[in-house]
Amino acid sequence: MRKGGKKMAAEDRENQIRTIGVLTSGGDAPGMNAAIRAVVRTALSKGVKVRGIRRGFHGLLKEEIIDMSARDVADIIQRGGTTLLTARCKSMMTEEGQQKAAAICKKYGIDGLVVIGGDGSFRGAQKLASLGVNTIGVPGTIDLDIACTEYTIGFDTAVNTAMEAIDKVRDTSTSHERCSIIEVMGRDAGYLALWCGIANGAERILLPEEHDYDEAELIEDIKESMRRGKKNYIIINAEGVGDSINLAKRIETATGIETRATILGHMQRGGSPTCKDRMYASIMGSKAVDLLLEGKSNRVVGYRHGEYVDFDIDEALKMNKGIPQYQYEISKILAL
Repeated sequence: MRKGGKKMAAEDRENQIRTIGVLTSGGDAPGMNAAIRAVVRTALSKGVKVRGIRRGFHGLLKEEIIDMSARDVADIIQRGGTTLLTARCKSMMTEEGQQKAAAICKKYGIDGLVVIGGDGSFRGAQKLASLGVNTIGVPGTIDLDIACTEYTIGFDTAVNTAMEAIDKVRDTSTSHERCSIIEVMGRDAGYLALWCGIANGAERILLPEEHDYDEAELIEDIKESMRRGKKNYIIINAEGVGDSINLAKRIETATGIETRATILGHMQRGGSPTCKDRMYASIMGSKAVDLLLEGKSNRVVGYRHGEYVDFDIDEALKMNKGIPQYQYEISKILAL
């Protein structure tokens, strides 16, 4: 009995998480620093060392790995971007790159890894988990396009940044009695566009999920609106639809109404994160550490129905997420 107890204790020590690595990967998002800070301080409070990996998976393969203390993450929660920096990494899509990354984690004694990023980053985490690296993903993307979670780090800040910019464009659009097309980010997802369309009272929202919009009908609606005495016409265009500049030219030619395109671009990624992004990112970062210390791996932290939860990465990557049809229908009603 005693022999068996000693053997189990030895196995527990073997499986114990002693050092956690943390990296940010893919596009940056406001709130990533809050998540990094939470990972570092939660781990240190539980007697676990933390190693920061600079420039995401690219930096991991280059062995850009640093020890992190509580002081290293002081005064970063209010800053946009990511203090660990981020980069794209094609090498992590190859078996050779994945094997090398796993070997480097072992070399630096990284027993658990927290990956903060989007779907692409989670695929890298998934591969490392299959190679024996305990890995937890934390959803960090302004696009809100990760299906397993209702919230992703950075979306709240990005949508508020876009909303404020669109309010300003409407002011000048009204002064000149223009039609304005404002293009927001989101890759192939229309969540930023939908939220801004409703919040900014836009006359029309163009979404990649509703890609077959009728341009002729849109042009007639612009003409009719101006005939009714409207001083502006705001179109929120999602990045996944794009072509905003050419669309503006076609509308102006067809209507005779001055039309301007504004592409908000990467300003949506920057700026001090909102309270929501700081709060949610902090909880998610801490939960990622707790999951590792519970012996879990190949998981993604999520937020659903008011609770912080976790999902198997394999299952999470298979999930699909569409635009809530009710919200889209409401956006059209409110634009009348």
